[in-house]
Amino acid sequence: MYKHIVKQGETISSIAMDYRTSAQALLNANHLAISSTLVPGQVIVIPHLPAKGSIPYTIHISVGRRKLTLKKKGSIIHTYPIAIGKIVTATPVGDFIIVNRQPNPGGPFGAMWLSLSKLHYGIHGTNNPSSIGKAVSKGCIRMYNKDVLQLASIVPNGTEVFIRP
Repeated sequence: MYKHIVKQGETISSIAMDYRTSAQALLNANHLAISSTLVPGQVIVIPHLPAKGSIPYTIHISVGRRKLTLKKKGSIIHTYPIAIGKIVTATPVGDFIIVNRQPNPGGPFGAMWLSLSKLHYGIHGTNNPSSIGKAVSKGCIRMYNKDVLQLASIVPNGTEVFIRP
């Protein structure tokens, strides 16, 4: 099972939302009561995701270069061009994981949506391929539809995603 390290201000509810699970599932998996107080640095088990490091794939995103690099056991498999968030809705920098996926989510999200462990953020396709390479999104990572479908066919939920400036 995946282990999340509690950050300042997080609650069971906010962690549950980020990982798209229920607060009750987190309470049960961690033997906590609803009245439990979390402290920064505390480890919370996320029951529906595999342990960190158990998946050979990692995704590395360079916001500045507008590139997504897929690695397997540290070796580059593929590099894809991406679109990133606008200045006012910047792509979040940090370490995340893919928590779930939705094929054909509709609207501007193209052929696939891969949810990140930060609510409202993901890696997705686009209905506007001319946006790739630009800073135009509300913070998500946009890819060409064929690229996001290829990526989704390779990486499972639980894959680590490292977003850097």
